Amino acid sequence: MASLAVKIIAWSRRCVRPLPWRGVRGPAPSRAGKTAGAPEPGGASPYRIWVSEIMLQQTRVETVIPYYRRFLNQFPSLRALARASPQSVLKAWEGLGYYSRALNLHRAAVRIQKESGGRLPRTAAEWQRLPGVGRYTAAAIASLAFDEPAAALDANARRILARVFAYRRRIGDVRSQKELSTLYQRARGRAAPGAFFQALMDLGQLICLPRQPRCADCPVSKACIAFKRGWQDRLPVRPGRVAAPHVDVTAAVIFREDEVLIAKRPEGKLLGGMWEFPGGKAERGETLPECLRRELKEELGVSVRVCEKILAVQHAFSHFRITLHVFRCDRVRGRPKPIGAAAVRWARIRDLTRYPMGRTDRIVSRNIASKPEIR
Repeated sequence: MASLAVKIIAWSRRCVRPLPWRGVRGPAPSRAGKTAGAPEPGGASPYRIWVSEIMLQQTRVETVIPYYRRFLNQFPSLRALARASPQSVLKAWEGLGYYSRALNLHRAAVRIQKESGGRLPRTAAEWQRLPGVGRYTAAAIASLAFDEPAAALDANARRILARVFAYRRRIGDVRSQKELSTLYQRARGRAAPGAFFQALMDLGQLICLPRQPRCADCPVSKACIAFKRGWQDRLPVRPGRVAAPHVDVTAAVIFREDEVLIAKRPEGKLLGGMWEFPGGKAERGETLPECLRRELKEELGVSVRVCEKILAVQHAFSHFRITLHVFRCDRVRGRPKPIGAAAVRWARIRDLTRYPMGRTDRIVSRNIASKPEIR
């Protein structure tokens, strides 16, 4: 199987895509030791690899590239990231989703800067101790940045290994993780861990696709048992999927002259640290206006009159879908207080772009900014 890794790496070097986090060169380390966060000789910057791997969690490469460039332009080093405020990090991340990734990245940078003077971890075990870095991400960073022979098993690697070796057990449990890790190392042989991992990712993203794999273009199709037996469309065997539930959510747009009321979501919750138009999830048997009045009383301590509906926004999260129903509301009594929110603020409409918001609330903010007649 040693030739398997050789063929995949050779193919990758011929067909590799020009991704911005690859091949970032830098000065060699001094005799006193490696410069904090500096690139390995002839390799990519560990800091940039780390940022890219966090951004790539549950997100397509094509989506990540512009966000990655913008983020690195604002925070070009670990020190710059550690010195930044959480709100500026969230703002730079806005639109990429899964915002806990941004907050965990910032927390980890602060910890590394404080505890080790900016020296990044080198092993997967060390990386996994940081917030937001799980087993796969730790293995990927250690493999790419420091050539540690860790088995980095994401969906691409699992799919390729299941097809090449005709692995027919259902993937996703502890047993399959262990067995696929063994197959990963068997396939890698003596090849450089980082080069093999990156080549495997390229193969999974460009050739060994989940549906309609391009077997005719695959450099290892002759060694692939699934291809020989015509099983490539049946492997890997995945756990059964459950339909994503749908939730109705309400939001209030409350004006005060040229200002609007916004609330900051508590950290540790979905979209933690982001700003939103206050509201919440409708309970069973509750009308949307009833939901909105209850939520604003519980979360901000204000009573409102629900007026006309402004718009409805559809959005899908990883495990559920929502329809956000947005209403213009008049405040009847009560001074807004952050009872169930991290903060509450009257923000000028023209300044809303300064506040980090999730996708649906950003749509709402643009809508009210462009339509003065609804105020």
